[in-house]
Amino acid sequence: MNERTYLDHNATSPIRPEARAALLAALDATGNGSSVHGEGRASRATMEAARARVAALVGADPRGVIFTSCGTEADTLALTPHYRRGEEALSLDVLLVSAVEHSAVLRGHRFAAEQVEVLPVDARGRVRLDALDAALARHAAAGRRMLISVMVANNETGVIQPVAEVARRAHAHGALVHSDAVQATGRIPVSLAALGADLISLSAHKLGGAPGAGALVLADPDLRPAAVFAGGGQERGLRAGSQNVPAIAAFGAAAERAGALVDAERGRIQALRERLEDALRCEFPELVLLVGDVDRLPNTSCIALPGVPAETFVIALDLAGVAASAGAACSSGKVAASHVLSAMGVSERIARSAIRLSLGWSSGEEDVDRALGVFRRVLPGLLRRRAAA
Repeated sequence: MNERTYLDHNATSPIRPEARAALLAALDATGNGSSVHGEGRASRATMEAARARVAALVGADPRGVIFTSCGTEADTLALTPHYRRGEEALSLDVLLVSAVEHSAVLRGHRFAAEQVEVLPVDARGRVRLDALDAALARHAAAGRRMLISVMVANNETGVIQPVAEVARRAHAHGALVHSDAVQATGRIPVSLAALGADLISLSAHKLGGAPGAGALVLADPDLRPAAVFAGGGQERGLRAGSQNVPAIAAFGAAAERAGALVDAERGRIQALRERLEDALRCEFPELVLLVGDVDRLPNTSCIALPGVPAETFVIALDLAGVAASAGAACSSGKVAASHVLSAMGVSERIARSAIRLSLGWSSGEEDVDRALGVFRRVLPGLLRRRAAA
């Protein structure tokens, strides 16, 4: 079988060796972290070591790291109208989200539909700060308390949002700020303090950990969203149920490794992406590179072959040995026009043709070489089919 080229790190990244070793070690151990015997205490120590490593990755207090099963669960935990800060109850009236958020934010919140307002984005996919200002002023004047959710970087285009500026403006009106940092963490430096957010969501398998672990990270450990799961007192009462210790151990190891290498990997991966994009632009002028002129993640390219359905494009690449994707990976295999590109004002013809190429920690020059070879074999056939349609 020919060697395959994996260009779908934004869906999931291969597990790092350090994370795999931590996962296997935890699988070989026995003990529930809620038990008081020696095995239970050892399991608890494994989790707390991982908690400290995840906290260090984003500059947080370990007490503010609440482990979940994934980034989607972390988003759902954060996006509730019911909070407490110490003994004080905080009741929120409105959720403001950008139009390009992941479906975990757009549909995974716990607000009633009439409490949600979607903020428009500009042609490059960045939330419009003038629309944010207008919404903040309007709701504040009506005495409504707000929660704002704007992602650090988009999963489809890689576009980086002005979260720090969003937080500054939102806090001036007494609003809380959540940011989905799932795609950004481990690919660019992410600091909770620099973002100014009150809560951020993370996912282990996006940065080289194992599936089955995520985290909601609180800037103030005394801030407590209403729990999604009731039951035991795990995760400071915010996430009931026995923790997935092996996946959490792998999360900690991946976080530590990703944090140590983030600057070096950022530059190396961006060079690979630029080489791939430059070659595709030069050899295939029919391709459209979306958001090529805006600050974005170093690993992400969003391209389109207008008139060729994204599903057809992805399948052709897959059959030739390249794994890519269309839209978000959390769509149960369904390919439709991207809501992200539609919100940016991209024409439906291009939006329905757009695919994503995403590199990662395991990518190398040979991946770019093989990918370019596949494009050279596949695109002429796709262009002939388009012309005959």
